[in-house]
Amino acid sequence: GVVTGLQSIGKVVAMVGDGINDSPALAAADVGMAIGSGTDIAVEAADYVLMRDDLEHVLVALDLSRKTFRRIQWNFVWAMGYNVVMIPIAAGTLYPFFRVQMPPWVAGGCMVFSSVSVVLSSLFLRWYRP
Repeated sequence: GVVTGLQSIGKVVAMVGDGINDSPALAAADVGMAIGSGTDIAVEAADYVLMRDDLEHVLVALDLSRKTFRRIQWNFVWAMGYNVVMIPIAAGTLYPFFRVQMPPWVAGGCMVFSSVSVVLSSLFLRWYRP
């Protein structure tokens, strides 16, 4: 079929469908999207189900997935940078130079801050508007 032909030349294929005849292509595609009002077979074969019949929501789903992936990347870079700086400080690397130690409860609070900041950053996706 068309889907396997495109995949054989190295293309990534997304398929949107709503009926029985679309199910094999939905299952074969790299990403299958079924229209919510479609048949149960199409909904089962798809990776994603669009809740409305408007095909504009395919573009919204793609945009939201890009923004989500960017947020994941940002959270990873932020948490990695924060931990690369704070873990050595919590371990006492500043003590020989400045005679300053971080109490264990402050180090624990810093680690909690790292986790909470990532969660709060992810919650910004709640305000996504297409």
